[in-house]
Parts: sequence; C-alpha cells; structure tokens
Amino acid sequence: MKSQELRSLAPELDSLRLGSGWSIDDLSKPQIIVESSYGHSHPGSAHLNKLVEEADKGVSDGGGKAANYYVTDICDGEAQGHDGMNYSLVSREIMAAMIEIHVKATPFDAGIFITSCDKSVPAHLMAIARLNMPSIFVPGGIMKAGPDLLTLEQIGKYNAQFARKEISEEQFMAYKRDACPDCGACSFMGTASTMQVMAEALGMAMPGSALIPTNVHYLKDITRRAGERAVTLAQEELLPSEIMTREAFENAIMVHAAIAGSSNSLLHLPAIAHELGIELRPELFDEIHQKIPFLLNIRPSGFWPGEYFWYAGGVPAIMEEIKDFLHLNIRTVTGKTVGENLDTMRQNGFYEGCHKYLQGLGVKVNDIIKPLNDPIRPQGAIAILKGNLAPEGAVVKHAAISPKLMQVTLKARVFDCEEEALNAVLNKDIQPGEAVFIRYEGPKGSGMPEMFYTTEAIASDPELIETIALITDGRFSGATRGPAIGHVSPEASEGGPIALVEEGDLISIDIPARKLEISGIAGIPQSEEEINRILSERRKRWIKPESPYKNGILNIFTRNSVSPMKGGYMISDNDQPANKK
Repeated sequence: MKSQELRSLAPELDSLRLGSGWSIDDLSKPQIIVESSYGHSHPGSAHLNKLVEEADKGVSDGGGKAANYYVTDICDGEAQGHDGMNYSLVSREIMAAMIEIHVKATPFDAGIFITSCDKSVPAHLMAIARLNMPSIFVPGGIMKAGPDLLTLEQIGKYNAQFARKEISEEQFMAYKRDACPDCGACSFMGTASTMQVMAEALGMAMPGSALIPTNVHYLKDITRRAGERAVTLAQEELLPSEIMTREAFENAIMVHAAIAGSSNSLLHLPAIAHELGIELRPELFDEIHQKIPFLLNIRPSGFWPGEYFWYAGGVPAIMEEIKDFLHLNIRTVTGKTVGENLDTMRQNGFYEGCHKYLQGLGVKVNDIIKPLNDPIRPQGAIAILKGNLAPEGAVVKHAAISPKLMQVTLKARVFDCEEEALNAVLNKDIQPGEAVFIRYEGPKGSGMPEMFYTTEAIASDPELIETIALITDGRFSGATRGPAIGHVSPEASEGGPIALVEEGDLISIDIPARKLEISGIAGIPQSEEEINRILSERRKRWIKPESPYKNGILNIFTRNSVSPMKGGYMISDNDQPANKK
C-alpha cells in the first residue's frame, strides 16, 4: 500500500501521526482519508460531522485508520442576490484543488468523501477523478419539507410576491422561518440533489445512498458500511478511472433525463469527465434526453418534495425503470456491476424499507416515480439549442416551460447585468413578447452566477411566465422554473454573438428543432445573409469590457475558465484537451 511505501521516505511521518493521537498499531494499518465539507456554513454541511464519525467507525471496523480532513463549502442560497454568487462556481475549483493538496501532500491508501450540496459534490467528484485513488463517495442526505410541504425553492417566488406587495411581511417571514426545518440538501431536485443522484448513478456511491432523509437512521448505517468498504477498496486497488468510464457517464445522463435533473449538471459532469480525459459533448446530453422519458414527479419540475424520491426507492428505482437503456455490466464502487447491484437491492428488502415511509402520507410509489410506459413526458427535461446566437450551444430545461414558448419569436431586451434585468421585471418594464437578455455573466465575465431571482420574478408573474423568455450566458439555480435559456456559448466576454444582440432584435426559439437564432433586426425579419452581415458590422464595433477583477480568485478564474458548454472549469496554459473517449 502507498502509505507504507512512503513511510520510509518520510521518517517524520510516524512521529507526527503519533503526535496527532495515533497508536503504534495504527501506523501499519490501511490509512484512509475522510474528506468532508463539514462546517456551519449551511444546513447541507452542518450535520456532516455525525457522518464523519460513522465513516471513522466503519474504517476502524474494517481494520483501517481514518484521518479526517475538511474543506467547508459555501451555500448558493446564502450567496444569492449579491456579488457573493460570483464566487459560487469557482468554489468548486478551489475545493477540488484543496482536496488534491490534502491527498498529495500526505500518503493515503483510499478516501471517503462526504458532502451534500451544489458545488461540493462535483468538487469532491472532480478531486476523486483527478487523484484516481481508491475512493467512495457518501451523499450527505436531504432535509425534510416544512409545513404544507414548503421547500426552499419557493422562497424566491414569495420574495417576488412580497416585492410586488402581493403578500405581507408577516407571511413572508413565516415562509422563511419554515423552509429549512432540518439539515441536508434542500428538499427539491435542485443541483445539490441532482449531483448526489449523479454520484450514485456514476457508480461512486453505495446503491440507495443518494438523498436519504437526514432524519432516517439508514443514512448513518450506509455511511458506516462505506467506511468498511473504503478499507477493502484500498486492498483491492479499485480505481475511480475503472468505475467512471464513458459508459458510466452515459448511465448518469440517462438517470439525469429521467429525474429532470438540474441544468447545472451540464457544467459539472463535463468537468468531472475532463479530469479523466473524457469529453462529454453537449450533443450527448441532448441525444440521451431525447430517448429517456422524464419519470420523476419531484419539484421543481414535478409536485412532491425531494425527500419523497428516496421513499419511492431512490436511484435504484429509477434505474429499474430505465434498465433496458443502461449499461448494466460496468463496475461500481461496490465491486459489483450496476446490474448486480440492482439485483441485490431487490433481494435485500431495500424497496420495502423505503416504501414504509410513504405509509400515512397518502402517496403511492407511482405518484412519485412514473412507470416507463406512462411517463410525465416522453423525453428528458433538457435540450441543447444551437444557432447563430449560440454556435457552441445553450441549455434549456424545457420540462419547466409553457408549450406556448416551444416555438416563438420574441423581441430582445438587453441587460448587461442581472440587477438591471430584475428591476425591469419587478417594475413591469418587461412586456409580453420580449426576450430578456442578461449577458457578461459567464465564467469569464463574472464567474457565472445564477440568475435565480430574475427567473423567479418571471415564473411568479402569471402574465410573463408564458409570454417571455430569459436568455443568458450565466446559469440558473437547480430550482429554476419557467422560460430560461442559459449557458449561451461562446459567452459575451469572449465576443460571442450574445454580446452583439441589440434592443429590438428578433429572437427565434424553436425547442423541438433545437434552434436559437437572431432572426431579425429592429423588429423586422431578415435573411440569414443579412443577419450575418449586420453581426459582422457589430463585431467590428464591439469593445471587450474590462474585467472588474484585478486580484484575488475571481481574477484567476475569469482569466482561465473554459466556456459554459464545456463545463466552466479552470485550465492552465498547458492544459491538454480531454480525449474523445
């Protein structure tokens, strides 16, 4: 094992570990790093030390020695509405780098990675892929819904209603008080929940471990089992690169389609794959979403809160429904194949254990996970749009869009930051039939923040939700509802066509045909040749804005990040492109 090989090269290592409370016997055991995002930063991480303790016990039971390391994450919800959101995506990169430093600076034989939320889950998976050390991921679980099934993503809607004086301050405060009743990921299929599901679908987490409600004791049980498994992984030397193959990513995207997962997964899965030399093209997401039905009736695209997903059987239940599409013969962190894991879950009473939590709720399994022959929609929730406005692509979660906006031509309203656009929506300055552009919000522009409050202001306005669209090179919250098209690439700061749009341009959206086009100028339709000529003239006049970030991490990130449709990760000058495996 690596730790034993390196002890002779660093004789101080034994002394320092003994000084940290290790025993002489511990020094010769398999040494397992336990990484978590524990901290009091938000409900998704505040409880994780309890899981760290269970992982430690499992490692000890398996004959290993655990060492606990921490890189606390930030919360997108707490970063909303101010410049803190600009630091959200880059936090993924820095967490992954810090975990890399922890592991590379000190020898370990395997790792356990415990976290729950939006950027920390992909950060941990990026680090696992980059390190390629025997590893197991433990999802940190999900919180319960509040009274009357209140969940946090509804706060954006109530905020817009309060701003329009549609509800009282007292009502608004009651909603805020009750939206997060305990710890765990927010109780809807946002980015945090989606990425926990992706970790399991990739084969890096124990089957049935994603989105266990944090008040269910099974979460501690499976974490302890993961600790034991980490020791055997060290002995077997089963590597993440043998698990997270291209076929595993295809499985994950299939599950993503079935659950109507967050659009942010199109940032995170390519970034994880890049660490393994695998390129995930945007077209792959579109191809898979066109063949895999949308089955999961969970918010924001469905009705029920997120905890109900696990009650209905979680990831294994979804995989059972789409089993005929999956690669069943690929290995997972259990050492078994996907198909063998599913057989085990059927035989060990897992589903019966989950379903007992539905008793008394008046909800049936098929209310939550629809059967393959009776889906919510015949296709997955995500579409990739291309055209002269987005040559590299753009992402739309069409499952949350009115049928009236599937094929439409709108008139452009252009804003160079979200704050101006939000004020225009709230002040009724945006009219039906308009396309609201928010640009210079991509990775190189401002770090790629979410446009959450603007999307919620639109989605909560009954006049606008079916009559306008929001188009941006920024991204959206996993809780986003309504007519939102994001990740437009190339981004405005790189001189992409979105930077050249002017007030009154006609914007044609055709989701069935996967088209996003500038189709007219000053409200008048024009030929493709004329549009190209005018855009060429505008490009000659375009001046790249000066970056507001002169120092600090955003200066580094905005100078070194790739486009949204490639994953928004940072590269160095000599970074090699991913192999097209």
